[in-house]
Amino acid sequence: MWRHIRTIWHPDEFHYHHIFAKGKAFFEGWYFKLVDREGQQPCAFIPGVFLGDDAHAFIQFLDGRAGRSWYHRYPLEAFKADRGRFSVCIGNNTFGSQNIRIDIDSDQPGHEQRILGSVCIQEPYPWPVTWYWPGVMGPYAFIPFMQCNHGILSLDHALSGHLEIDGEHIAYDGGRGYLEKDWGRSFPEGYVWTQSNHFDRPGISVTASVALIPWLTGTFRGFLVGFLLDGTLHRFTTYNRSRIEELSLSETHLHLRIRNHSHRLTVDAEKAEGAVLRAPYERDMLERVAETMTSAVTVRLASLRPEKVLYEGTGRHACMELQGNLEALLDTGAK
Repeated sequence: MWRHIRTIWHPDEFHYHHIFAKGKAFFEGWYFKLVDREGQQPCAFIPGVFLGDDAHAFIQFLDGRAGRSWYHRYPLEAFKADRGRFSVCIGNNTFGSQNIRIDIDSDQPGHEQRILGSVCIQEPYPWPVTWYWPGVMGPYAFIPFMQCNHGILSLDHALSGHLEIDGEHIAYDGGRGYLEKDWGRSFPEGYVWTQSNHFDRPGISVTASVALIPWLTGTFRGFLVGFLLDGTLHRFTTYNRSRIEELSLSETHLHLRIRNHSHRLTVDAEKAEGAVLRAPYERDMLERVAETMTSAVTVRLASLRPEKVLYEGTGRHACMELQGNLEALLDTGAK
C-alpha cells in the first residue's frame, strides 16, 4: 500500500504493480517525442501495458514524417518495471527518464519493422511536484477513482544519440524532446490535446488539453495547460482557478483562450494529416486516436496587470489530437 501511495509524488514511475494479481482493467503508457535537429524525422515511442480482456504489453511507434504508425505487441510477461524509479523494460527495449534503448525486430503482418539504437535525454524540465500539488494533476492526484491520470515528465529537453529505422540512420544530437504519460481505466470520452516545444528558440514549450472528466455528480470539463517561457512555467488548470474564456473546435482546428490570476494565454492549432493510434477504452485497445506530429500551434502570452504581450510565436512539429465527443467539450455549462 505504501508503495502505491508513494507513486502519487512520482508520476513518472509505474503505478500499479499490485494490479497484476487482481486482474482489474488498467492501462499505463509513456509518450516519448523525438525530433532531430533538422526536424526531418519527428517520431514518438509509446511503450505501455494493458490489462483487460486482451492483456498484453506494447510499443507503438509513430512516424511523424510519413504519418504512419506501428503497433508492436508483446506478451504481458515481457513487461517489467522497477520499483522506486522510472525504468521500464519491454522485451529488449528499455525506457527511462535519462535514455531509451530500442531493439525492435518485428515480422508481425502489417507491422514489420526494424529499429535499433539509443537516445539520451538531457536536462529535462518536468511539471513541478510538491506535497500538495504532485505534478500536473494537482490535488486530483489524490483521487483514487479518476478515469485517466496524466503526468508531464518533461516539457522540453535536449537529445543525443541515434536510431536505425528500417535501414535509415537518424541522428538526434542537438534535437529536442518531450515526455508525458497516462494511466488509469480508459481515455476520456472526448478530449483535445496539442503540444509543441519547437519555437524560435529552445526553452519554450506549450502543452494544452481539455477533456470530459467523469465525476461523482456527472461529468465536468477539465483542462491542463502549461506554457514554459525562459524558465518560468505559466499554469492554467481547473484546480488553480483558471478559466476558459473562449474555446472553439473543428475537425482540424483548436482555438483556446484561457486566463489565470495574472496572465492570459491564447492557443491556436491547425491539425495536419497524421496516423491512427490505439488507445485504451474500457477493456480493449482500440484504433481510435488520430494523431499528427506535423501540425502548427500559435501561442500568445500576455500579462494582465499591466496588460502587455510577453511572447507571441508559432511552434512547429506540433502534436495534436481531437478525439471523441467534441460537442460536449464546447458546453458552456461545464465547469
